[in-house]
Amino acid sequence: LCCGFCLFSLSRVLDRPADSLIKSISAVPISKKEEVADFQLALDSLLEDHNNKSRLDIQLQAKKLAEKLKCDAVVSAISAGPGTLNFKINRELLTKTVLQQVIEDGSEYGLKSELFSGLPQRRFVVEFSSPNVAKKFHVGHLRSTIIGNFIANLKEALGHQVTRINYIGDWGMQFGLLGTGFQLFGYEEKLQSNPLQHLFEVYVQVNKEVADDKNIAKLAHEFFQRLELGDMQALSLWQRFRDLSIEEYIRMYKRLGVNFDEYSGESFYREKSQDVLKLMDSKGLLQKTIKGNVVVDISGTGDPSSFCTVMRSDGTSLYATRDLAAAIDRMDKYNFDTMIYVTDKGQQKHFQQVFQMLKMMGYEWAERCLHVPFGIVKGMKTRRGDVTFLEDVLNEIQSRMLKNMASIKTTKKLMNPQETAERVGLAALIIQDFKGLLLSDYEFSWDRVFQSRGDTGVFLQYTHARLHSLEETFGCGYLNDFNIACLREPQSLLILQHLLRFDEVLYRSSQDLQPRHILLLVLIFLSSCFSHLAAVAHKTLQIKDSPTEVAGARLHLFKAVRSVLANGMKLLGITPVCRM
Repeated sequence: LCCGFCLFSLSRVLDRPADSLIKSISAVPISKKEEVADFQLALDSLLEDHNNKSRLDIQLQAKKLAEKLKCDAVVSAISAGPGTLNFKINRELLTKTVLQQVIEDGSEYGLKSELFSGLPQRRFVVEFSSPNVAKKFHVGHLRSTIIGNFIANLKEALGHQVTRINYIGDWGMQFGLLGTGFQLFGYEEKLQSNPLQHLFEVYVQVNKEVADDKNIAKLAHEFFQRLELGDMQALSLWQRFRDLSIEEYIRMYKRLGVNFDEYSGESFYREKSQDVLKLMDSKGLLQKTIKGNVVVDISGTGDPSSFCTVMRSDGTSLYATRDLAAAIDRMDKYNFDTMIYVTDKGQQKHFQQVFQMLKMMGYEWAERCLHVPFGIVKGMKTRRGDVTFLEDVLNEIQSRMLKNMASIKTTKKLMNPQETAERVGLAALIIQDFKGLLLSDYEFSWDRVFQSRGDTGVFLQYTHARLHSLEETFGCGYLNDFNIACLREPQSLLILQHLLRFDEVLYRSSQDLQPRHILLLVLIFLSSCFSHLAAVAHKTLQIKDSPTEVAGARLHLFKAVRSVLANGMKLLGITPVCRM
């Protein structure tokens, strides 16, 4: 609303529609050293041929424009900065407007901003997590799970229609190995008691044996051929492995707070991949190599390094062929505006080839397919050593967090300490993961994750719980009395200015799909505003023993902060705790 008043004044002076200025005006980054303006307008974004204008020219124009604009009951100060116009809003109006907006909009605060006005509603398909049934569910899949969940959460919050797909690796030569391995080394009792663990053990053992015994490789190859040909015995064993695995996955996803609209897999497209090959053949895209493999020349130059194999010499399909069939099927089924694949950066070339082949087949919508790559996590080992099943990670988180909580004297008696410990632990895991650019690798540290102070998930959950406790303790007595004139301390204004920037943070994340923008604002509340929340709540902005109006105003401020913290946490995939 305050930004709207600035836009109205600018629109009148510049003789331009207000909605054309929305993207050029932004909340000013907060400075600890000095009090700054609330909004700034980047002048070079409005000037024609601004690339040819010198910094001095832009500065002079900013000064002239500042002189033309008049202060009023809303805008208390206007000044020219280095290529910017700066606006300071009437403090009382700023306080009232921001707090009112946060409390009225609740979970939609920031999403109703002018930045999102006129935003067309789109259909998104997000493919993420996608573990391989025949291999361990490793940390890379955990990264894909939390990143994909964040992207889907954000798109849904913005009002888009989102379909979440878990595209399980349930086909291919690894199943030839697994089927053969189970027949040689498998135990029914172990499969029933711990399916994922036993399948992993069998897979590891058969891979060791196949290196020394060529006969096992031959048996594995024959098993997969039988699968492709629809052999009932082979398919029955495959179906059993798949069903047991998905049952385990669903249980673990529930612990993560992640859900999917569709569980599909490569196996769904073993027949449709043949239709893809026929279409490619009809367009003259297929070539046969000396070894008998069928390839597509992506570059069209005959360079072997740009060849993508789409069928083996024995006629069996490959990952790329099945991905092509899946993409075409999803367009037919969902008619998506954008499809997003969330996988590690090692698959960047694969998706570039898949998207290019779709274009070569005549599918213009391939331009709307997007790969969001991420880096690898180093040093994440549980007590079990190198085996990092998702369940091991979750159990490790819960165990360590319960131990940490038990050692803290201020920990309250909880109805379900295990659930609270897991939620706090997951917050710790997600916060460490999202701090940098998704594409970057990072070194994981269990000790750093569970630090109880600083920019950690543990302190984030503690902050939310502490704010919730303030509302519970004083809410009945003070929330009805609210005089915004009582919020004059620099600390209060600093918090309000952070709240003011939430919509811009959401907008940035919606543009580049990076969670760190939201995370940084959430962490700013911890480091800049609160540093130690108890000290702020009980000393700087004390509620207890303060006059009723002052206490009520401060409680409203803390309630607004808690609301925005919770909004940001939920988008990041974190369930806020109210007690810990």
